[in-house]
Amino acid sequence: MKTKAEKDPEYLSTLERGLRVLRAFDEHDPEMRLSEVAAKAGLSPAVARRCLNTLVSLGYIGQYGRNFLLKPEVLAFGSAFMSSMNIEQVVSPSLQRLRDEMGDSSSMAVIAGNDVLYLAHVSTRRQIRLGAAVGTRFPLHATSMGKAILAFRPDLEIEEFLATAELKVLTKNTITGLDVLRERLMQVRTQGYDSTCEELDMGIVSLAVPIFDAKHMSVAAINCSTTTGRTTQQEMIATRLDGLRTAAAEIQQALRRWPALLHAVQI
Repeated sequence: MKTKAEKDPEYLSTLERGLRVLRAFDEHDPEMRLSEVAAKAGLSPAVARRCLNTLVSLGYIGQYGRNFLLKPEVLAFGSAFMSSMNIEQVVSPSLQRLRDEMGDSSSMAVIAGNDVLYLAHVSTRRQIRLGAAVGTRFPLHATSMGKAILAFRPDLEIEEFLATAELKVLTKNTITGLDVLRERLMQVRTQGYDSTCEELDMGIVSLAVPIFDAKHMSVAAINCSTTTGRTTQQEMIATRLDGLRTAAAEIQQALRRWPALLHAVQI
């Protein structure tokens, strides 16, 4: 059965298939053969081959023997977004101040499907097992930023997420029950922030607050994150929350001066 988008006469299924091929490559599968690309992209080998040949001709994919892999040219898409949306001017200064004042990594993310997608990240020199960078995706239900955004979306959106999301077990503390997650989101809505301790990965504690648009609808979130060896969850809330809220207010004001970024992150 065709999706609503595919029924649109303006919808280009060939473009959609090409993008599926590009997105098939990731840290787990940096190089793949034709059959592997086809399987991961959900395409027939014949369609996958035509997409790959086109992308090779355009310089976005390379071929090494029988393996295909992304080429550096694909970075043009990400760099165009970062430069055109002025991420460095709008978001990074506030995150850098948080990092300098708190000594924690600080990030900004938005919801992308059932994940959170990092748009900005300022790290420390401390090494953690699960690193983050611009473009990193993590399951929404296991992250403080994901819950901080989702809690302030309409109830219908929350229920749609709960109906479709796969709440995978990542640690012993990951929320995997729908009723438990729903209750947690209502708690976040009341207190205005979310904090996680070893829900995404062991040894990581995080605190996040939402970023709102002019209609007080959450569009993003920022966080501080560090290791449990540096601080406890309770101490993080007590010592970082005010700074996070100040940074969030700064970013919200900056977004009003750069409406293109605000439009891009609105869900």
